[in-house]
Amino acid sequence: MLTKKGKYGLKALVDLARLAPGETAFINDIAARNNIPKKFLDTILLELRNVGILRSKKGPGGGYSLSRPASEIRIGHVIRTLDGPLAPIRCASRTAYEACDDCADPETCQVRRSMTDVRDAIAAILDNMTLEQFVADGGRIEGAKEQFPISAAS
Repeated sequence: MLTKKGKYGLKALVDLARLAPGETAFINDIAARNNIPKKFLDTILLELRNVGILRSKKGPGGGYSLSRPASEIRIGHVIRTLDGPLAPIRCASRTAYEACDDCADPETCQVRRSMTDVRDAIAAILDNMTLEQFVADGGRIEGAKEQFPISAAS
């Protein structure tokens, strides 16, 4: 599940992606436009800056901006940066694997195998979605609904 940190980070990135090239935004303005607590946003933007997604500049004309074009920023990378692995359970993670205490054989565990498929489906969408796409059409990836149909019970 996407945490508030991940959600707020995506909202801030959408805000910054809508700026004109070379334009920056102050954290207070981003927070106010998106109804995000400023102190929480400080932490989020710092993390995104530390991994090279954002750049910041102090003083007059300062603020935050994207460090590269929105077409080069992958949503999967953003979410992993802010929220950690995409896998719904640790034993299905590629980057943060932890065996379950109650599992005798992870290789044959049906829960792990199913959640690995879920992780792969999530990663297939988010790792192919750019910030540019996310901003342009609400993050819809052509063919995603057909590839991963959602039942009415969801």
